[in-house]
Amino acid sequence: MKVSRDYAAFLFPVVCAVVSLTAGTAVIPNLQPFRDPTGSIATYNTAGQINKNNPFFQSLGTNGRTCETCHQADQAFSMSVKNIQQRFALSGGSDPLFAPVDGANCPEDRQGDVASHSLLLNNGLIRIGLPLPEKPEFSLTVVHDPYGCAIYADPQTGRLMISVYRRPLPSTNLGFLSAVMFDGRETVQPLNDEKTFAANLAFDLGQQATDAVLTHSQAAQPPTHEQVAEIVKLELGFYTAQISGDKAGLLNSGGADGGPKFLSSQNYYPGINDSLGGDPYGNRFNPDAMTLYQAWQGSADFDRGYDPARAMIAAGEKIFNTATVHITGVRGLNDNPALNYPPEIDGTCTTCHDTPNVGNHSFPLPLDIATSHDVSSETDPRIAGALTQLSVPDLPVYLITGCTDPQNPNRHLTFYTSDPGKGLISGKCADVNRGKGPILRGLAARAPYFHNGAAATLEQLVNFYNNRFQMELSDEQKQALIAFLNSL
Repeated sequence: MKVSRDYAAFLFPVVCAVVSLTAGTAVIPNLQPFRDPTGSIATYNTAGQINKNNPFFQSLGTNGRTCETCHQADQAFSMSVKNIQQRFALSGGSDPLFAPVDGANCPEDRQGDVASHSLLLNNGLIRIGLPLPEKPEFSLTVVHDPYGCAIYADPQTGRLMISVYRRPLPSTNLGFLSAVMFDGRETVQPLNDEKTFAANLAFDLGQQATDAVLTHSQAAQPPTHEQVAEIVKLELGFYTAQISGDKAGLLNSGGADGGPKFLSSQNYYPGINDSLGGDPYGNRFNPDAMTLYQAWQGSADFDRGYDPARAMIAAGEKIFNTATVHITGVRGLNDNPALNYPPEIDGTCTTCHDTPNVGNHSFPLPLDIATSHDVSSETDPRIAGALTQLSVPDLPVYLITGCTDPQNPNRHLTFYTSDPGKGLISGKCADVNRGKGPILRGLAARAPYFHNGAAATLEQLVNFYNNRFQMELSDEQKQALIAFLNSL
């Protein structure tokens, strides 16, 4: 394949960047590209080069961990399973990532034993111990406990703790957040009002950083106010996205708007393009929320060698915006009283991923799309069939009872779940299994996917959605959609 002048110019800093990293430099150059399975990822930092003297990169606890331990620049500030496995092999399991507190299946497991870290090694999962709410509306018991620590007593407080296992969310593109953490537990100040958004987001991220140092890094004392402020300032300057594709070349050429630089200029405010009609400026929802590659639809103004790959990405973007998604059985939407409990909603991918060119929901809207359901107990054939498309890890399964169906007070709801989601924070039946949808940028660098790493690849993810929501995509359409997701 002929290499364009633009792409050749791109390759030189890639080589230099690798040399720079091996030399132990204290900075990451701005827009430094890192290889991933389909091309390269990069981060644009609004403050220029990334200074690794920031507390983000320093050990502030007792087990050697830093924020960077789980949030690595070359993996879109999350972690890929491939990298986790490499770190285990190179260190014999002694890398701080594998600290038993949450890098092992159970906190009492022996560090360095392969079986003790199976969920981290195979699915990229960190164990999160959350206290059972003091007065929950439901009862929770464990029916499957493969590692022996599904429910345990906190040694300091005596409170019952529930083990859930989750992927580290990226610590980049944070200026688009509508909730902090999968279950929103660090959203101390709400992120739903443009007037207070910046201040509240900084406060919430500061709280999250403090809690991370105390728990994940096992610090004896919280970080200082100055350290927290430096971490938050650094994180808020990060914009990460795929910058090139092996087959499509630079993703911001030929009139396209891929890459992190354009992302940093993307307009955002809470509720922008809200699919449920809540845009504070009264703007109607536009399902064409992804517009990065419109210029590649039928265009001939780019290097001929890249035409097919670019056309496929553009086709995938159009599918993301327009393909019909039949939304059924989604808690947070189909059981939403504000929507009059619609049994089915015909939407598109952007119904739930409505933030323009970002991919999360612009208002807090935790949903249950069924990725934490136990397939052996699932009664909905659509959901059961969709779950078979995934590589679901062997996780604890909890039985939740005592919840009344809001549409039928005589009917009681039962949940078999590996992760009660926001329900473990609020204690409310309405929140069981619900969690936020993450920002979709940088996907190619941070497999696996979903909160529990159940989709090992984007192929599995697309197959899940295709079955779950009866999208009826052809094999060609699936490949186009995957190409688009890899370009984000």
